[in-house]
Amino acid sequence: MKRRTLYKSALVFAISYLSFGCSKIADINVSPNNPSVDAATPQILFPSAVISAAGRIGGELNILGGIWSQYWAQSNSASQYRNIDAYNVIRTDLNANYSELFAGSLNDLQLAITKAKASGNNQYYLMSTVMKAFVYETLVDLYDQVPYTEAFKGIDGLQPKFDDGYSIYTGLIGEMEAALATNYSANLSGTAASADFVFGGDMTKWRQFANTLELKMYLRMINAKPTEAQAGYQKLIARNADFLTTDAGVTSYTDATDRRNPFYTYNIYALNATTNLRASTTLASYLKQNNDPRAVSYFGTSNVVSVNQGDFNASLSAHPEYANANTPVQKPTDPVFFITKAESYFLQAEANLRYGGGANAAALYDNGVNAAFAQAGQARGGLYPFPSSGTFDQKLTAIITQKWVSFPSTGHTLEGFFDQQRTGIPAISPVYSTNAAYVPGQWVYSNAGVTSGKFPKRLVFPDVERSRNANTPAEVPITTPVWWGK
Repeated sequence: MKRRTLYKSALVFAISYLSFGCSKIADINVSPNNPSVDAATPQILFPSAVISAAGRIGGELNILGGIWSQYWAQSNSASQYRNIDAYNVIRTDLNANYSELFAGSLNDLQLAITKAKASGNNQYYLMSTVMKAFVYETLVDLYDQVPYTEAFKGIDGLQPKFDDGYSIYTGLIGEMEAALATNYSANLSGTAASADFVFGGDMTKWRQFANTLELKMYLRMINAKPTEAQAGYQKLIARNADFLTTDAGVTSYTDATDRRNPFYTYNIYALNATTNLRASTTLASYLKQNNDPRAVSYFGTSNVVSVNQGDFNASLSAHPEYANANTPVQKPTDPVFFITKAESYFLQAEANLRYGGGANAAALYDNGVNAAFAQAGQARGGLYPFPSSGTFDQKLTAIITQKWVSFPSTGHTLEGFFDQQRTGIPAISPVYSTNAAYVPGQWVYSNAGVTSGKFPKRLVFPDVERSRNANTPAEVPITTPVWWGK
C-alpha cells in the first residue's frame, strides 16, 4: 500500500506549497520548518487544516458519497468497496476520517480561531470559522451527534459530551455570524494570501462562502425545524447576504507525492488499480436517456457501460458487459470543492421557491445548470428547461435532480446522498434497474444490501471514539435518519 498518514501529508502539502525552504521533508516531526502546534500561527494552522479536510472529505468519504449517491458501483472484478455498496459499514470502518477531521482539521481550525481572535487577525478568524462550520456540518450530517461544546479542551476534556445536531448547527451559525460582524474586509496579500488555498485571500468570497453555507444549513432544517429554516432564510435576505458565484475549494493539486487529489490517491494511486469503481446504472441511465454530454466528462464516453448498483457478485456469464463497464474519470490534479458555483445557485433556487415566492427560481436554476455544465467542460444546449408552469413538487424535483447530477466530479459527492435523505429526490425505484419498468435516474436498493431493503442514512460511531469516550451515544442502525432527515 502507498498510503501514508493523511494528516502528515496535509502538513507536507501545506508547507511545501508555501515554500518555507524545504523541497523534500523526510520527517515532519523533526523538520525545523514545522513548529509545534502550540507555537504555530493561524497562517500555518489554517492551510494544513484545509488540506486535511479536503483530503478526507474529498478522498475516502468521497468514495462513500459516490457509491451511496449512486454515481458509482463496486466493480464485480474487485472487492475494495463491497462493504459500502452493500450498506455494511460498521464501527471498524472509516475510523481514520473521523479521527483526522477532529484531531487534525478541526483541532487546528479551533486553535487558529483562538490565535486569530487574540491577535486581532479578523481575516483568519473568519476563514477558520467558516471552514470549522463546513467540517463540523459534514460530521453532523454523517453521524447526527458529535462533541462540540466540550471539544478541544485538551486534558481537561478527554471525555467530551456529544451535542445534538440542531444545537451544533445553531452554534456554528452563531460563530459564523460573530466572525462576519468583525472588520475583516481588507483582502490578504503576500504569504498571508498564499496560505489561503481556497480564495487566495479574497475576503468577499469568504463572506459569500459563509452566507452560502449558512443558507445550506437552513435548508437542511426544512423537515425538522421548518419555522427556523424559513426565518433563517429571511434573516439572510434582510441583511442583503450575497452568495457564492464561484467555486470554493482546493484547486492546487499536482501529480507529485503528497500533492495529488485525494480521491485519485485513494482509488488509483494507493491501490495501484483503476477498476475498483464502475459507472452506476442509476446515473449512467439518466445521462444516456437525456443525451447529456457530461457522460463524457464523468465516464469518458457518451455511450456509458455501467454496473447495476450492488451487483458485484454477478458473474460475467450473466453480465458480460460488466467486464467493459466504464470507470470514473479521475486525474491527480482534480480539484476538491467544498461548495461549487452550481450548488450555490441551486441552493438559492430552492430557497427562493420555498420562501421567496419563486419569482427568481427559474433564473437561479438556469444559472445552476449552466454552471454545472461549464464545470464539466460541456455545453448545455437546450437540456433540462425549468418547468415554469409546473407544480411546486415538479420545480423542486428539477432543482434537486440537476443538483444531484452536478456532483460526481466535485470531490464532495456526499452532497448528493445528503440531499436525497433530506428531500427524497431522486425518487426510490420500486423495481431494480434490470427491470423493464425501471425509470432512469431513480435510486435502487443495492442488490447486495444487508439492511433489509432500507437505505443507509448515516454512519455508526467509529471504534476510535467509542473505545475512548464513555459519552459516545448508543449505537443505532445506519438506516436511522439523522436529525434533519426526511
